[in-house]
Amino acid sequence: MTEQRFEIVDKETVYNGFFRLEKYRLRHTLFQGGWSKELDRELFRRGNCVAVLLYDPLRDEVVLIEQFRVGAILQPERAWLLEIVAGAIEEGESAEQVAMREAKEEAGCDIQELRLIRSFYTTPGGASEWLTLFYGRVDSSGVGGIHGLDHEDEDIRVSAVKFDVVYRLLEEGKIESAIPIIAIQWLYIHRAVLRAEAS
Repeated sequence: MTEQRFEIVDKETVYNGFFRLEKYRLRHTLFQGGWSKELDRELFRRGNCVAVLLYDPLRDEVVLIEQFRVGAILQPERAWLLEIVAGAIEEGESAEQVAMREAKEEAGCDIQELRLIRSFYTTPGGASEWLTLFYGRVDSSGVGGIHGLDHEDEDIRVSAVKFDVVYRLLEEGKIESAIPIIAIQWLYIHRAVLRAEAS
């Protein structure tokens, strides 16, 4: 194994708004030895984020949210996506605090138990986002309606959906965002244990 290193030759911020876009000139070591040529790469910068799969093991229901997503507008008929609760980590917050806050703000749910599923990069080919994914046990009775914060321009429809229906939506390609796909597949593997623990 060769030592893996990279060197930043130049860096500039080309946009700084809701998100930030940086342009890098860099080079890195090669597996065969030596260094790459200098490369120009853009990096989409956003803070670290949290997502939480809200699940009621007694009712066997998943809390799904639906909202408009600008990243999907190139396929207009798919601009509203079925997802799970998620949000950005703000300064001074832990990932666990964000999970609890976002569950309340986006879905009106109080988390009874929180477990880490996994942390991972969402799209490391060009974005810096590091996401922490949790399982949050909730009581889904009475869950539903429109949620979100007005000052964040959120318009979120919330539903509690039986797991079998959620998994069918996944299999039929009606859940098209990567984070809920990962979360629902995790639940498919661990569901029986979660239900046994709750009974």
